Amino acid sequence: MVSRQSAVARVVSAGCAALALSVSAPAIASTDNASVKLGDVQKAMEALVKTGHVVGAIGEVYVNGKRAGKGSAGSQLLDGDGGAIPSTARYRIGSQSKNMTATAALQLVRSGKLKLDDKLSELLPEVAEKDLVERADEITVRDLIQQTSGIPDFLTPDIDPLDTTITYRPADLLAASRKRQRPSEIGTFNYSNTNYILVGMIIEKLTGHSLATELKRRIFTPLGMRDTYLPVKAAEGIKGPHGHGYMVDETGKLLDVDKLNATTMLGAGGVISTAHDISAFERAFVQGRLLPDSLQKVITDPAPGQQPPPKGGLCEGNPSFQPRGGSAPGFVAVTYTSPDGKLQFAVSVTVAADDAERGAVGRRVDQALVSVFCPASAAG
Repeated sequence: MVSRQSAVARVVSAGCAALALSVSAPAIASTDNASVKLGDVQKAMEALVKTGHVVGAIGEVYVNGKRAGKGSAGSQLLDGDGGAIPSTARYRIGSQSKNMTATAALQLVRSGKLKLDDKLSELLPEVAEKDLVERADEITVRDLIQQTSGIPDFLTPDIDPLDTTITYRPADLLAASRKRQRPSEIGTFNYSNTNYILVGMIIEKLTGHSLATELKRRIFTPLGMRDTYLPVKAAEGIKGPHGHGYMVDETGKLLDVDKLNATTMLGAGGVISTAHDISAFERAFVQGRLLPDSLQKVITDPAPGQQPPPKGGLCEGNPSFQPRGGSAPGFVAVTYTSPDGKLQFAVSVTVAADDAERGAVGRRVDQALVSVFCPASAAG
């Protein structure tokens, strides 16, 4: 039997990147979307599964809000069990959740209820009074959204993302983070999920509603994202048929990690969605329907110390853009959107792999992108 402690060690070993994008992000083609010629999405998903360490893969392409291609390969459970995963199935989107949480917070800035220069200690006095965040009187809302606060990640041995019998309060996550040494100075980018636990707390404080309620009210319902939700109970998982992911423990055995403790993810990486719904969000975000340009850039512009996106197109002669992605033990999820927001390719992959192998799977998702949008290049 796999010990809980060893399993947690594997999760925590991923550190700050546990919910981060694990895709080596090339650019994809931006063509005249009215005449986009797509490769076979089904074959692209089948190829992903054949590369190894992939249990199931689903993908859908949307052009101007209409589905233009879909694919599903592999199975819901390991070794072909459970049947196929519908391409419409829900899945964890990981750190793609952060963009939604940031959008909700910036809508409060737009309405005048919040300012980017507001200090954390003023918005959440308890985090300073209880010494849950170091230098809370210097950290601003902008620092939290852009991850330039220097606050350490809460993913430590004190927090067990696999134990769904424990309900963690946000204060528990902050306390775990406080025990770690500050990784960077305020004003310099350093990836930390703790930033978005705090952004969620600020949203709840200012609105008087849960983050789950505010995301639904501000984003999910207006955009018709009917199958998207933020679970808030420890044992609350993915509704309906879906793929299970697995990670390797220190003995080499595979552990089903479908059940992740929702109270350790929240606004940093807890949203569950579908290819249709995440495409609807990205389309609205890129097209400026959720935020004015000045506030949208708070999310999209590289923060001080953050590497700018690579240049160059995926297909010769075409402009490029970056994917948004998320991963954790058991899954990789990526959504690619064209610069004009008219085209999306949403992919979810469940894996049976250690952290290094999961990263390699993420890079192979890029190859699926090439085969769909540059079929001639892929064939060559």
